[in-house]
Amino acid sequence: MSARSIALDHLGGAEAAASLVSGQLDDLLIDTDLPRPGTIYRAIADRPVKGQGGMFVRTPDGPAFLRQVKGLAPGQPILVQVTGYAEPGKALPVTARLLFKSRYAIVTPEAPGLNLSRGIKDEDLRDSLLEIAHDALGGQEIGLILRSACADADPDAVAEDIRAMHDLARAVLADAAGQGPEKLVEGDGPHTLAWRDWVEPADVACRPGSFATLGVLDQVEALRRAEVALPGGGSCYIEPTRALVAVDVNTGGDTSPAAGLKANLAMARDLPRQLRLRGLGGQITLDLAPMPKKDRRAFETALRAAFRADPVETALAGWSPLGHFELQRKRDRLPLTDVM
Repeated sequence: MSARSIALDHLGGAEAAASLVSGQLDDLLIDTDLPRPGTIYRAIADRPVKGQGGMFVRTPDGPAFLRQVKGLAPGQPILVQVTGYAEPGKALPVTARLLFKSRYAIVTPEAPGLNLSRGIKDEDLRDSLLEIAHDALGGQEIGLILRSACADADPDAVAEDIRAMHDLARAVLADAAGQGPEKLVEGDGPHTLAWRDWVEPADVACRPGSFATLGVLDQVEALRRAEVALPGGGSCYIEPTRALVAVDVNTGGDTSPAAGLKANLAMARDLPRQLRLRGLGGQITLDLAPMPKKDRRAFETALRAAFRADPVETALAGWSPLGHFELQRKRDRLPLTDVM
């Protein structure tokens, strides 16, 4: 029996997937009725935004905002891909750099060249995968990245995945000059994302009711509360506001000289998981428990190590004049409170 478990079920009628490590909820994906990240549109350029180098474009699902636009005139069709969820009152974020992503392969039409994940270390395996890729592409020039999951995959499955993503990319690019806004590719839902991105060995439960059987429902309910208990008796409160996400760390009953550092380190190790499960992003401010300035380096080291393994892009901005630590995190999920 694996230490990892994946449950494919539904929450409130919406498709959902949960990843657990030794029974603890590690990741959670819940579908919504909003455009999914990864969705590809043929959009129509609408109006430029002076001073920001961007342009609003029209899609079948409403207005979207495209950054860093050059040479695009109003009325011109352009292929765009949804990169995340829109903040309240703002347009859908999109990019013109398309990615066709699957379990083993990522096709990158705007970035030619064949690349392999740095996680694949074995040189013989790398050479073998390059041969598979060349054969699957049939000598055609297109950008391709082979993901780390290829290391333990069946060669035929890798080749089939490459061909499928290549064919999809060609079909979409051929439809770029059509008339009017149109959805060309639907973004992946939670069950497909689980198959695509959760590639480590795991026991998979896909029967209805698997969330209840594996204890997912109780852990999801606990995420509705701001308080998070930390090892060693401390706690932290994770509270989103309109402007930012505030994280307040407390030492609890520990009055030892190292209590602040211990609570802060415990929070740092669990923070990526908590933010991931709660679907929180944007500006994040950490109001840490009191600790000497000499301990800041140890805290930063622990925080960077924790976020290094997190799939959501997060920038560690550093210390504020008031002694808070600040982060900036990509909004690639909706807050759990909004989804449920």
